[in-house]
Amino acid sequence: MIDLADLRKNPDKYQRACDLKRITFDVHGFVELDSRRNALRAEAESLRARQNSLSKDVPKLQGEEQARMRAELKELSVAVKEANRELGEIESEWERKQLLLPSIPSEKVPHGKDDTENVELYTNGTIPTFNFEIKDHIALGKLHGLIEVERGVKIAGARNYFLTGDGARLHHAVLQCAMDFLNARGYRLMDPPHIVNYEAMLGTGYFPGGEEMAYHLDERDAQQYLIGTSEVPVAAFHSDEVLREEELPKRYCGYSPCYRREAGSYGKDTHGLYRVHQFFKVEQVVICRADEQMSADFHAELLRNAEEFMQSLELPYRVVAVCSGDLGQGQVYKNDIETWMPSRQMYSETHSCSTLHDFQARRLKLRYKGEDGKNRYCHTLNNTLVASPRILIPLLELNQRADGTIAIPEALQPYMRGQKQIG
Repeated sequence: MIDLADLRKNPDKYQRACDLKRITFDVHGFVELDSRRNALRAEAESLRARQNSLSKDVPKLQGEEQARMRAELKELSVAVKEANRELGEIESEWERKQLLLPSIPSEKVPHGKDDTENVELYTNGTIPTFNFEIKDHIALGKLHGLIEVERGVKIAGARNYFLTGDGARLHHAVLQCAMDFLNARGYRLMDPPHIVNYEAMLGTGYFPGGEEMAYHLDERDAQQYLIGTSEVPVAAFHSDEVLREEELPKRYCGYSPCYRREAGSYGKDTHGLYRVHQFFKVEQVVICRADEQMSADFHAELLRNAEEFMQSLELPYRVVAVCSGDLGQGQVYKNDIETWMPSRQMYSETHSCSTLHDFQARRLKLRYKGEDGKNRYCHTLNNTLVASPRILIPLLELNQRADGTIAIPEALQPYMRGQKQIG
């Protein structure tokens, strides 16, 4: 949700944001709708005020004057009902459309139509060369009893899997290592609900528009959904609250399973663990004051955390600036970290670092009281620290050896009870 007062003053700025983000929306048409809504509200309030005034005066009158007032009251009653009906229709359309308005991207965002036009900023680490025929993570998983895709598909359908033996242990080692990493940096660990209500999905900007990607519970729990990221419950933790300015910033580390239907990705990334329906994430969420420089500083902190964690795993990666056409509705600026995956012969997304300014906070009614006593909307940011099993792809493939064994990065060995290799 955006600042409607700013939109009324600068509709062209928001139309440009729609165009840059490839969002089809008529901003000027919405401004006209907004004006019509305000005029109808004023008209309805005026009619109700006149109706209330006459209702008080009629008992005091007599004869023809009372009869005339009663006739006017009858006409007013009809007019009020019609005005309320029309206003209700306008309100419904206004509410639906204002939730589709995007935030304005930062001037730093490169222009582009989709993820093929994201811009590489820099790389870190060296892509290894192998003097033997390498195996992909699925072949390595079969060799060492780490991954069972066929049986996962048998009992749960496409894009499902089992992690077994050292595969399951490595998965949990990465996640626990990530939680300890953030805890040591002052992030408060959260194990949040995995089922949230519609308002939490709407408040964080995933609805409306993302319903097809979410798993929806049945008619017994019609307003509840499985989360696709712990960002949803963690960012909504303080919804409808007014925090004290001295409480900010809030640094949170959300750990949870994530569920995504992957609607619209039929035939895409069907091999292996890259695009699956169930995975786990350790997510960073920051809530801070409404200050653009502070948001930029926290964006840099979240990105730095993720990079340092990747460096501890000794994985080569690159950082890209996400272009305007690949930005989400509420995102002001976004970086992706893409890790080198030998089986894909490319850098592939493993992290997304997003600045949203007050977009989520307005929807969540997440505010703080400033030094001047006024309530202001917070700024929110988020970034993945690690997502598994996707991160297992480079961990297994990049650390394989000619004899078939797989080296375990030194940072993960304490979480594997000192084990240095698989196989």
